[in-house]
Amino acid sequence: MTVLIALIPMLAWGSIGLVSGKIGGDANQQTLGMTIGAFLFSCVLFLVVQPSLTLWGSLIGLLSGLFWTVGQNGQFHGMKSLGVSVGLPMSTGMQLFLNTVAGAILFHEWTQTRDFLFGGLALVFLVMGAYLTAYQDPEKASTNQKTFDFGKGFRALLISTVGYGLYTIIITWAKLDPLTIILPQSIGMMIGASMMAFRKVKVDQYVWKNMASGLLWGIGNVCMLLTVQQIGLAIGFSLSQMGIIISTLGGIFILGEHKTKKELRRVIFGCLFVILGGILLGYLKSM
Repeated sequence: MTVLIALIPMLAWGSIGLVSGKIGGDANQQTLGMTIGAFLFSCVLFLVVQPSLTLWGSLIGLLSGLFWTVGQNGQFHGMKSLGVSVGLPMSTGMQLFLNTVAGAILFHEWTQTRDFLFGGLALVFLVMGAYLTAYQDPEKASTNQKTFDFGKGFRALLISTVGYGLYTIIITWAKLDPLTIILPQSIGMMIGASMMAFRKVKVDQYVWKNMASGLLWGIGNVCMLLTVQQIGLAIGFSLSQMGIIISTLGGIFILGEHKTKKELRRVIFGCLFVILGGILLGYLKSM
């Protein structure tokens, strides 16, 4: 049952890039709108659950929210430069590597030889899947198709990976009840997004409409934080990132991001590798 709940973030987070891409707006508008939606979701959840707040938990939640803002803003910038069907898989692969290594080594979630064998193989599958879906056909430029700025996008995703990594690692390190840090975390997100948006963002329909992606993120965040406490960061976070299947295929068929035949073949194989990696992680937990 825990593994099934861990797959909810896959559906929720995998749809965020599609929703925000369909709505439009620049990266800062998308970040601000998404943050407002997540904050409202957290307020409602707090009123329903009414968890007890502590100074330590509030501080950790606040820092986690600030780190998340760096990660999400960088990811939006990366998707603007690379496209959703390329930016999301690359971001996913980089996050998977960082969080899986952190869970296995820093938090000693893998202790036996079989853990490193199956976990390492699953990580290879997941990273290969992200790599294949990010493939760009060099012949595309000669067909007058839209091209993206790979260097700019990659730099944005590097910053995003550090922010996203610290967002999850600090919570796992503190060993706090996820429900107690949801509201402070959303406040940290609001502070971070407001700082990034200050004098840069025109608050218009794009900001308000992007609140929908914040609701999706809130649902995925609660499920991910709860399951990480049960099955560990290495497995819980990796399962949550299988949403690249949704974002990659959705970017092609819903947002209309063009793919050559070579790129489409690699996307299909990449998605299969991601599925295999997720199944292997689930099998590792069952053992």
